[in-house]
Amino acid sequence: MDLLAFLRYNKKESRVENMERLQKFLSRCGVASRRKAEEWIQEGKVTVNDVTVTQMGYQISEKDIVKVDNQIVQVLEKKYYAMNKPRYIISSVNDDKNRKTVVSILPEALQQEHLFPVGRLDYDTKGVLLLTNDGTFMNQLVGPRSTLEKEYIVRVQGIVTKLKIKKLENGLQIDNYRTRKCIAKIDSIDRKNQSTLVRIILQEGKYHQVKKMFAAIGHEVKRLTRIRFGNILIEGLKEGEIRPLSIHEIKQLYVLSQQDKEFETLKARKF
Repeated sequence: MDLLAFLRYNKKESRVENMERLQKFLSRCGVASRRKAEEWIQEGKVTVNDVTVTQMGYQISEKDIVKVDNQIVQVLEKKYYAMNKPRYIISSVNDDKNRKTVVSILPEALQQEHLFPVGRLDYDTKGVLLLTNDGTFMNQLVGPRSTLEKEYIVRVQGIVTKLKIKKLENGLQIDNYRTRKCIAKIDSIDRKNQSTLVRIILQEGKYHQVKKMFAAIGHEVKRLTRIRFGNILIEGLKEGEIRPLSIHEIKQLYVLSQQDKEFETLKARKF
């Protein structure tokens, strides 16, 4: 029996303890994403009962004392918020260039809740963004298996044709991946200023994806706003404002992240 197993072992206890992977526990406590937690474990920054753990997938119980950089990790009360992210704000906890982040613009009391953004919005993109300290919640909504919808209003340079809209919807080759099928619709055309307003609904959200998709069909994105994230809308929130999510909204987000039904029959044949 190794030292860590010995520290956890108690002959007086006959019941089976609830066990959890170490990186999942760190993510659940809101101290880091699961990927970042795995990095910390590999780097030897995490201890269990004062013994360094570098074994990935190590199982712990509720009795174990976990520390990161010698600081005890405590299970936090889970918090869930929606923000109307302004433009020119970083979707991150901190920034190495000292630019404003979605966390730094929060009221001081909320900055103590170890919140981080669920996914990201580009620096120059505004709209609905979720913040939480629940890593499991984040992974459910933006993980590779999630089918949660994100809806955008996009102002692009030039006149977009129906043929190009169809190309967007069928999926495009971008960098080293092909985008999933999506739903797109022309909202209006400004022929005087040679621009088009397009509404697009995606089930994924890779880095600069919307901009790259429109670039692939020959149109530069001039302005981008996310108006919906799953069932959460931007309505009622001024730029920079934040509100807590209701229990019903949280439950619905979980359900929507697992639904598809052939993209709800291609969004009821385009809205």
